[in-house]
Amino acid sequence: MNKTELFGYTPAETYRTAVAYFSMEYAIDQSLKIYAGGLGFLAGSHLRSAHHLQQNVIAIGLLWKYGYYDQVRDTSNHMVPMFMEKNYSFLKDIGVTFTVTVHQAPVYVRAYLLPPSTFNCAPLFLLTTDIPENDGLSRSITYRLYDSNEATRIAQSIVLGIGGATLLDILGLTPDVYHMNEGHAVALNFYLYDKFKNLEDVKKRVVFTTHTPEMAGNEAHSFALLDTMSFFYHLNGAQVRDLLQLSGDQFNYTVAALKFARKANGVSQLHAQVARQMWSNNAGICPIIAITNAQNEAYWADSQIGEALRAKNTGEFTTRKKILKRNLLGIVADQCGKLFREDVLTIVWARRFAGYKRAELLMEDWAGFVQLVSQTKFPVQLIWAGKPYPGDEIGKAQFNRLIDRTRDFANCAVLTGYELQLSATLKRGADVWLNTPRLYHEASGTSGMTAAMNGTVNVTIPDGWVPEFARDQINCFCIPTAPQHLTEAEKDQWENKALLEILNQHVLPMYYEKPEAWAKIVATAFEDICPAFDSDRLASQYYQDLYG
Repeated sequence: MNKTELFGYTPAETYRTAVAYFSMEYAIDQSLKIYAGGLGFLAGSHLRSAHHLQQNVIAIGLLWKYGYYDQVRDTSNHMVPMFMEKNYSFLKDIGVTFTVTVHQAPVYVRAYLLPPSTFNCAPLFLLTTDIPENDGLSRSITYRLYDSNEATRIAQSIVLGIGGATLLDILGLTPDVYHMNEGHAVALNFYLYDKFKNLEDVKKRVVFTTHTPEMAGNEAHSFALLDTMSFFYHLNGAQVRDLLQLSGDQFNYTVAALKFARKANGVSQLHAQVARQMWSNNAGICPIIAITNAQNEAYWADSQIGEALRAKNTGEFTTRKKILKRNLLGIVADQCGKLFREDVLTIVWARRFAGYKRAELLMEDWAGFVQLVSQTKFPVQLIWAGKPYPGDEIGKAQFNRLIDRTRDFANCAVLTGYELQLSATLKRGADVWLNTPRLYHEASGTSGMTAAMNGTVNVTIPDGWVPEFARDQINCFCIPTAPQHLTEAEKDQWENKALLEILNQHVLPMYYEKPEAWAKIVATAFEDICPAFDSDRLASQYYQDLYG
């Protein structure tokens, strides 16, 4: 697997275990639009740290012709998804084309390489079916990340899992470990089973990371459809049921991955506990440990902010933060025609749009929201950004409802184009990073990590990774959570009240009246984030606890 002539990359002796990492999305660089949200952000940081540490890791993904989607505005200023063709001159055609079977017919797959030197990440192979050898239907498999058509989604998993494993064999690369980053690549196990003829031999080589406690986020399809789609490689549905001791009509990707893997991990201590409980009634699943997500400081943190905070130079930090805030406020002016001020506390809520993340929690009590944004003693500015799934009509409606509800407030803005570049600008320019998921619904969440790396203070529900970091009013502000016996509507009302109280009684007065105390929280958060939540720790821990 040490193919320096192919990769221009030599792993360090410290990392002899050869790892093939499979993920449906990677957020490597703004120019390479093959990601949707947190899963891709995590994978991108992992590959950056694998490169920095010279780990023996190569990655497999898909080359999405139209990416996820681009956010544009219609004539009423509402966000609409737009699918535009992407072209990348920096990818290397390695001259390998092969076939995988999809729906009992051959589909041609071509492999491209993102060389490690391009963006300083571990070698990444990207597979496409959008080539002349295929008909129109087969070409469309790699058009859109997370395509809304069920059969297309299944075909994407086949190309990622079986196609990725096939490519490794063609190249003569023999991983010691196959790492599935989420369940999308689970079909690769059927390829490995056909190769090794024994479930235990597959388990020796496979590990798995599960990323969501949301049942809807754990993909499942009917055995009958998967059988028809050739998902099980050379097995049929009955043989798969017998092999994995499965029952029912639905094949759950996560359950199957937990049965094929020798070990799995949740992405925070809390999530690992939830995952063990969530899947405990399935016989034969592997142990689930915790490896908390992290992000790459070298990529995400503004270097001058980091230098100022490490030197405990408050003056330099303040000067740099104003420049970064000015960059953010320029985007607000450009997109929304609103002139925000550098001297006003700026709160940002920005992440993938999903119902449980509660983008509108601050508006649950509308009168309280209006009072917050209208008072002048402690002025505030609010920014929202994020991407709902393009087929999620409820999510898109929520995004556009935010635009409508904030239209008449000169100090509220909703931004489009939430990708790597805007995400970094928001985290560097904000004063407060707002995180409001329903408790036990956020597996990890990492945006608050990169916010803290840039001197932005978290105001957050203690979910996901947060309990491993948070010290209320020492390195962040924790939003108290409602009693669990309440209904979701009652919890939203309860936690909205708690959030408004924290903002009005603690955050705003401290920011404006106790700048030294605010600066201390900023500095403490930075110290607590780095290096504990830097992805170098994550990449090293994967080798130690999952790959070893």
